Amino acid sequence: MIGKKLVVGILAHVDAGKTTLAEGILYLAGGIRKRGRVDHGDAFLDTHELERARGITIFSKQAEVVLRSGEQELAMTLLDTPGHVDFSAEMERTLQVLDAAILVISGADGVQGHVETLWKLLKRYQIPVFLFVNKMDQPGTDKDALLAELKSKLDDNCVDFTYAPLLGEPMEVPETEGAKDVGKKAFTEGSDINGQEKEAFQEGYEQFSEAVAMCSEELMEQYLEAGEVEQENLKSAIAERKLFPCYFGSALKLTGIGEFLAGIVEYSTLPEYEQEFAARVYKISRDNTGNRLTHLKVTGGALRVKQVIGEEKADQVRIYSGTGYQLTEVAEAGSICAVTGLADTFCGQGLGAESEGELPSLVPVLNYRIELPGGCDVHKMLKNLYQLEEEIPELHIVWREQSSEIHAQVMGEVQVEIVKDIIEKRFGVSVEFGSGSIVYKETILEPMEGIGHFEPLRHYAEVHLLLEPGEVGSGLVFEAACSEDELDKNWQRLILTHLEEKKHVGVLTGSEITDLKITLIAGRAHLKHTEGGDFRQATYRAVRHGLKRARCQLLEPVYEYQLEIPTECVGRAMNDIQRMHGTFEDPETLGEMSVLRGTAPVVNMNGYQSEVNAYARGRGRLTCRFQCYAPCHNEAEIIEAYGYDSEHDLENPTGSVFCAHGAGFVVNWQEVEHYAHVESGWCGFAGEELSSQAENDEFVGGGSYQDKFISQEEIEEIFERTYGNKAKDKNPWNRPVRSTISAPVREVTYNPKKQEKLKEYLLVDGYNIIFAWEDLKKLAKVNVESARSKLMDILSNSQGYVKNTLIVVFDAYKVKGNPGSVAKYHNIYVVYTKEAETADQYIEKTVHEIGRKYHVTVATSDALEQMIIWGQGATRLSAQGLKAEIEAYNKERQEEWKAQNPGERYFPFEELLKGEEE
Repeated sequence: MIGKKLVVGILAHVDAGKTTLAEGILYLAGGIRKRGRVDHGDAFLDTHELERARGITIFSKQAEVVLRSGEQELAMTLLDTPGHVDFSAEMERTLQVLDAAILVISGADGVQGHVETLWKLLKRYQIPVFLFVNKMDQPGTDKDALLAELKSKLDDNCVDFTYAPLLGEPMEVPETEGAKDVGKKAFTEGSDINGQEKEAFQEGYEQFSEAVAMCSEELMEQYLEAGEVEQENLKSAIAERKLFPCYFGSALKLTGIGEFLAGIVEYSTLPEYEQEFAARVYKISRDNTGNRLTHLKVTGGALRVKQVIGEEKADQVRIYSGTGYQLTEVAEAGSICAVTGLADTFCGQGLGAESEGELPSLVPVLNYRIELPGGCDVHKMLKNLYQLEEEIPELHIVWREQSSEIHAQVMGEVQVEIVKDIIEKRFGVSVEFGSGSIVYKETILEPMEGIGHFEPLRHYAEVHLLLEPGEVGSGLVFEAACSEDELDKNWQRLILTHLEEKKHVGVLTGSEITDLKITLIAGRAHLKHTEGGDFRQATYRAVRHGLKRARCQLLEPVYEYQLEIPTECVGRAMNDIQRMHGTFEDPETLGEMSVLRGTAPVVNMNGYQSEVNAYARGRGRLTCRFQCYAPCHNEAEIIEAYGYDSEHDLENPTGSVFCAHGAGFVVNWQEVEHYAHVESGWCGFAGEELSSQAENDEFVGGGSYQDKFISQEEIEEIFERTYGNKAKDKNPWNRPVRSTISAPVREVTYNPKKQEKLKEYLLVDGYNIIFAWEDLKKLAKVNVESARSKLMDILSNSQGYVKNTLIVVFDAYKVKGNPGSVAKYHNIYVVYTKEAETADQYIEKTVHEIGRKYHVTVATSDALEQMIIWGQGATRLSAQGLKAEIEAYNKERQEEWKAQNPGERYFPFEELLKGEEE
């Protein structure tokens, strides 16, 4: 009776023998009667004609087998995945449903570049791994050297399991295959192995025990106490990825596979599942009759025929093995099955109680224009290609409305050839792919609010979104942080749906945006006139509005490469990498060969293999994998080449539609904020709120500000942001903090004795002033807190004479979790901005809030900030202008004191000293 069930994926670098091993596993387990071969085109799991023709795995397949070791049995679903790098996204989608993985290493080639990529992905998805080192029958393979390489390049806890104890016996090779696989016997009484063999096994077992004991503290403790490690502890260590079993053999000759499969049976751990139905979709395909198949893993409860999933029903539940399948009425938790009747599912989707899957880390980086033959219906072909995109999500189909062109984003040139074959065979159309280009993306460098308003006659919706820079590789993250009292929950869900349903484009080149967190922070609907489509328009416009207001940056794809070349070619390679705007680590010399590792833009690395072949005389090998999207090394050149005009992109408008006198009118993006109906409150406190906030602030009354202060490194960053970088950053992928924009500065002074009718506010950009005044700048280099305190004292003294409301603002935008604070310091207000909010943003928002009602002056030498606040009606005052005014105040106070006290010397703090003596 079968006691457990496991989903296991088999992964490898291309040509490592993965398909051959899969055939051997199926053959030994009784799944097939005769082994197929890749070179013969009859492999059981390479079912597609393109796979058999090219000899590579393109699509993931499944096979159902039962493995045995003694009395133990394991029902295993084996998922075969592509090994070629162009189809690695197909492999990555499969990882999300695996309980364990078999990683095949070529004994002849060792750990190749793509193997390291696979290892990183397995770590990302936290999948236990069993390693099988194949092709050990080839001359020159060295087991000890290969194990050392596994430890060095993958993980030090890779352990040779050749002498690991087994409770049962390994599966044997049938006599018809030739020599019987002797295998490894269990160490039990009555064993038929001879004394010499037993002594060798015993020595190997002791070495094995010592090796596994080094993998964790728990294993070491047990080994020291008992002299060996129990099997249950080994299983736990493997499941927790603290131990990685390694087996050695030849898949072609079926050697070592019996022990390997017995090890999987005895050392694997079954996952536990909840009772509530849950499932994860990992693949979409179509059968020979055109039925849409949703391939999924049941991760909780059970899936039954005719079960309702969302708004659809599961018509059939199929358990595939190769090209054949069996219908079943129910698929229990842990099962891999294909379901018909579901039309709206997608790869990575979570069904039932299952959460959504992670965004894939492997993405297409090449873009091609699809050239259709004459007379072909472009719109019909677009529909067909969208269907194909469902099955191959890494094939991104893009429709260019203005030029009526179809573009495809792909992983590489091999995939292009495969897609062309699929299109011709399935749709009967022979297409060509034009010249390739790079897939660029865009992001932002600072948090910014975007406002979208859609109000033609009898329609109404307004949306406020906060756009924030995300972590590199995070993609787009959507959240809602809006009160349901302000906007009903149903409308909020609809806005999030609209955010997710579209690929939003940037304003630099019209490329897709990425690495952004977009949060719904405010919105408004009309009780009578709002419809769902109104929020779609408002949401799209809010995203574009935020992008237009923010500082954007163009991103390009970057490869992480490994270049193996003769040592005498290293100098040439380094020069090439520098020319390609890449980076490299110190070369690793291995005999006559050397290895260079580093990163470089994809656009420059494409086609470099041919150059390597030329100067290395065929002895060089280049392996590249996509690493991330990073700042474009030639941004201005690419933006100019694209010639994208965001203002005339009719599909992605940047402005909003408002209504007046019974008719709608368009407001351009620069003016939307002034027309908006909702105050989002994004930038914090302003105006009269300062007093009440200060009274309630936990720091008022002599409390410590230390937790709100930013570090010296952050101070230097703000200094560099204002005055430019002091030195070129050595890391070319670091995104700059700020660009330098010059603008005219209008020096303004006014008579402090003159009484204005309007209440006056003076906003001071604290750190900008500190770094602009030489004495404070020198003090800040020694102790920034002292410089801050001195500035506050200077401003407080001048405030006693000027009699306006003075607010000094300090950056604390990188203090994690900082909610911001407002405190009263003598007769001035001190603001520490909240997380993700700079002093510039706080000042801009405050000017916008109170500039219409009061006379506002902003003291800063930030040219961009001056330009913005000047446009909002505030008076600009430079840092040196502020210093001149304060000096003028002090001089006037001295003159007044001398006039009142002739013949006496003026001591500014004399009264304070007298008070202390008394």
